[in-house]
Amino acid sequence: MKVAVLGSRPGWHADQLQQALESRGHSCALLPISRMLARVGFQPRLSCFKSDLDSFDLVLVRFIPRGSLEQIIFRMDALQLLETRGVRVINRPQVIELTVDKLYTSGILEQAGLPTPRTLVCEDSNDAMQAFFDLGGDVIVKPIFGSMGRGLVRVEHEELAYRVFKALDLERAVYYLQETIPHPGVDIRAFVVGERVVAAIERRADSWRTNVARGAQVRPITLTPIQEELCLAAAHRLGTDYAGVDLLPATDGQLYLLEVNSVPGWQGLQSVTETNIAEEFVAYLETALKP
Repeated sequence: MKVAVLGSRPGWHADQLQQALESRGHSCALLPISRMLARVGFQPRLSCFKSDLDSFDLVLVRFIPRGSLEQIIFRMDALQLLETRGVRVINRPQVIELTVDKLYTSGILEQAGLPTPRTLVCEDSNDAMQAFFDLGGDVIVKPIFGSMGRGLVRVEHEELAYRVFKALDLERAVYYLQETIPHPGVDIRAFVVGERVVAAIERRADSWRTNVARGAQVRPITLTPIQEELCLAAAHRLGTDYAGVDLLPATDGQLYLLEVNSVPGWQGLQSVTETNIAEEFVAYLETALKP
């Protein structure tokens, strides 16, 4: 199997994948997604650092660096065209587009009957103020695109809400407001590959934000049947081949789906689990190419 791993630069995840692929007899090329070159009317149709992406059996999207709207659209469109020519892309471009947008993800999960926090999204600061009150005057303001806890702000007071929303107005931002769910500073990240949860961790912090990138402490856990069912249902509904699914156990015992990440990292998870996640992932990639 000939695999291209698209990301931004070499790093821990790329090294893990390369080792796992090569140990199972596959070839691997690590390529920066921001250096793709698309051609219409002559060959090769899509290349990256002089590598013809059409020549690969599988293209794995490992990381999508920040970029302008035009840059992001170009990357996704180029990968969709590649897929129409028979190259397997994981995760599929349509899935990445779906999950990178928090509104789209939350809406799909809610329509599927899966438990998600109440959310209001708008463009006007006056509408955002009304949303703040409608959600009980205690909200998490999130960028509609983003990960690792960047840009999240908890707003609990009317004056602070006014200042935050007016500041975001200057950036012509979209306001994504989610109700604050009371919880004991613990959430769950499950790594789903295909139809299985291959590993899961509990993340614990002294505040409402429990991202590993923000210093949360982690420990391995075995999901309960209900937790596992929720993670698999969310990944299946969004059509992911692999995903990081975040669950929040609320103080009242209710479980909430917070996020489904279609380009998840697993370094924090790997640090506390004996399962070799990259090897599990590569084993799935082998099955994904079977007719």
